[in-house]
Amino acid sequence: MDSRSKVMETAKNYLTTAASVAASAMLARTVINEFLPSDLRSLASTGIHKLFGRFSAEHTIIIPQTEGLNPNELYDAASIYLRTKISPTMKRLRASKSEDKNKVVITFDVGEEIIDIFHGTEYKWMLISQEETSNSRNGEKSIQIRWFELKFHSKYKDVMLDNYFPHILERSKEIKAADRLLKIITNKYDEWHYSIELNHPATFKTLAMDAELKRMIMEDLARFVKRKEYYKRIGKAWKRGYLLFGPPGTGKSSLIAAIANYLRFDIYDLDLKEICSNSELKTLLVGMPNKSMLVIEDIDCSIDLRNRDEEKEKKSKDDEVTLSGILNCVDGLWSTSGEERIIVFTTNYKDRLDPALLRPGRMDMHIHMGHCGPDGFRVLASNYHCIHDHPIFEEIDELLKEVEVTPAEVSEELLRSDDVDIALRGLVKLLHKKRKESQEEKHKAEDSQDNQQRDGESKQIDQEKQHLESETGVSNYESIEEIIGDQDWSQDA
Repeated sequence: MDSRSKVMETAKNYLTTAASVAASAMLARTVINEFLPSDLRSLASTGIHKLFGRFSAEHTIIIPQTEGLNPNELYDAASIYLRTKISPTMKRLRASKSEDKNKVVITFDVGEEIIDIFHGTEYKWMLISQEETSNSRNGEKSIQIRWFELKFHSKYKDVMLDNYFPHILERSKEIKAADRLLKIITNKYDEWHYSIELNHPATFKTLAMDAELKRMIMEDLARFVKRKEYYKRIGKAWKRGYLLFGPPGTGKSSLIAAIANYLRFDIYDLDLKEICSNSELKTLLVGMPNKSMLVIEDIDCSIDLRNRDEEKEKKSKDDEVTLSGILNCVDGLWSTSGEERIIVFTTNYKDRLDPALLRPGRMDMHIHMGHCGPDGFRVLASNYHCIHDHPIFEEIDELLKEVEVTPAEVSEELLRSDDVDIALRGLVKLLHKKRKESQEEKHKAEDSQDNQQRDGESKQIDQEKQHLESETGVSNYESIEEIIGDQDWSQDA
């Protein structure tokens, strides 16, 4: 039985007990009506009616902090969930901060009541604490016993069990995921060996990329994490592959960090050069938890990945990672070793990759990380100088349509000065310089093409000369033309 089923079973036991008490009260009322004198019967009935009426209208569920020696998952989930329900009118609150948290956490204190409205139903929560004494080897020891009291109208019992408690459990998981410090982990040989905190600040809000492309990526990710049952129904592993390609400095690594921050997934940065065989690759894949990202950066440079035809011609060795091995891990039987995974490959040169890596099911979405455009520039201007408009913006927009410049280059110019005008003029100067260089390269290319064309024409003339020399036996160019002239004159005559 999983943890959620245990929580539901415990709650049902509480309600079963409450129902038994109610049945006993009804039996007591029947006995009183049959055997007590009328004057006593009236008094007793009035008291029981009040008690039973109150009991039947409102149920109270006790949610203890522990069940025996084990922590109560529902209590922990409620503690996290109720932090989001604190109202400004509450007078007593508790504040805490642990070393591994980057913010202060506010919770409500013992004795304070929180009212939560869920699907139109009112649920009243109160935290109760009691000190108890226990015997130990060192004598008596005082311990704090805590529990939640949850009160609600009895007619909403089924709603509470079927909807409210599952909602609390699910929301608490989302809140914990948002609070959790992310990590980036890399491998040494066939083990995930070293990890650090992922403090990369990139988010989709700060990414300098086309607004429509950004929207598409976010929608694709949001749809993916909600489709567990869908993937199970269609018989596919619950994973999604993204290929990021484009020139250096276009934000591929920043996009990876933004995805991790958006989904709250740890990054498993796989170094293929540390792996000696396909079996070690499988070991690493199995060692990854659910809700994580597998990243292979610059996959075309990581190792020498021969295509599968070449692998068949050359006997595969045990001490190497092959393209087939990677394909099996991202799209074969071994890809089903975990759930809710994102797989990301990056490359500067998409055309160098084997087509087998690129097909849907392996890399489902190909994302071109191009040069900086007007949308990306505006994001960077907002990030670095907190501005959303400026008289120079229009000139910069027009230049960006003509010039290829990476987001990294734009960022560097915006960083050069805290003065907005100076920074933007520096960017304009850079863009004009790049446009001039681009035009010069274009002219050089055109000149080179003209020279090649002239060289081709000269070569053709030389070939004709050689042909005429072989036909006439005359090697002097002027004499050949005289012969041609004589031949033409003779024919005219």
